[in-house]
Amino acid sequence: MDAAKRNKKDEFYTAYDDIQKELIHYARHFKNKVIYCNCDDHNGIGLGTPKSNFLKYLADNFQAFGIKKVIATHYVAGGRSTMYILDQDNTGDGFICSEDISEIPMRGDGDFRSDECVKFLKSADIVITNPPFSLLREYIGQLIKHKKHFIIIGNINATTYKEFFPLIKNNKMWIGASIHSGDREFQVPDDYPLQAAGYRVDKDGNKFIRVKGVRWFTNLDYNARHEILDTGKRYYGFEYMYPRYINYDAINVDKTADIPMDYDGIIGVPITFLDKYNPDQFEIVELGIVGSCNFINNKKMEILDKNGNPTGKFTFNAKGTLYRAYNPNNPKDKPAFKDVETGELYSSIYARILIRKKKGN
Repeated sequence: MDAAKRNKKDEFYTAYDDIQKELIHYARHFKNKVIYCNCDDHNGIGLGTPKSNFLKYLADNFQAFGIKKVIATHYVAGGRSTMYILDQDNTGDGFICSEDISEIPMRGDGDFRSDECVKFLKSADIVITNPPFSLLREYIGQLIKHKKHFIIIGNINATTYKEFFPLIKNNKMWIGASIHSGDREFQVPDDYPLQAAGYRVDKDGNKFIRVKGVRWFTNLDYNARHEILDTGKRYYGFEYMYPRYINYDAINVDKTADIPMDYDGIIGVPITFLDKYNPDQFEIVELGIVGSCNFINNKKMEILDKNGNPTGKFTFNAKGTLYRAYNPNNPKDKPAFKDVETGELYSSIYARILIRKKKGN
């Protein structure tokens, strides 16, 4: 997904099975609603046999969910696009399904930012799609501006974007229900360069790649989001397991499963904690990177290479991230910085979200 963002090669087609596993959690939200898929897959779409798995799934469940209307639009570079509407029984068989999809020419190219598409967006209740990764910041900004409910797919690293994190912190957006680990497979266009670590070509010549860190993002609630996390781990008596940061008053936890349930102070956790985040149990304090976090010191340090050797390059506050004392007794620990003044060695920490238990929990 990072490569897609850099190279603007971000036309990924979401698998039907992944869509089904996620959207089933929101069935109660769909009744009498207008659903808009504004970054849809038009490749090979045809009346009665939609190629878009989003449109296909919504058509298959149109009556079961009690959906009012589905609108799907897609981008066509340098040309006029078409839109697809599903809202009535066009075949007269008494059932609304994919065979009732209407195809209508558009005035423009179908860009989700165009006036034409924004008009459809304003008329919709819920947006469901796989937006282009290279435009994710702009895309989520548009949804928030127009106060839309949404279910979209992206990469968990997007939670550290300055446009995303305040939404996560203030419970205006959260991780979806179905994907909490592993990678996912996406079909890609025929001209997509297969340079990813995991890819395949099926018997019909269709290309697929596997992408790590995939997550659904939504602002629609679901039951599992309020399940209580209880790791069974304790802090008091096991303080040695939870080193403190040098530049922030908090303890470090490397795995969500190791969060101590008896600690009331601030805890630095991996961003994958958001998979288990219950807003009734925890509060998000800050994001542990420069610009989002008030560090308590500003040490000048020399950057070390992967073998712990000096590089002659220097930084302040470990490149703007949280860091802790190097533990020579831990064979997995690697020194990344050396304090210029004292010679002390420090280990860097990957992106951390700073959390705290809510009072009463």
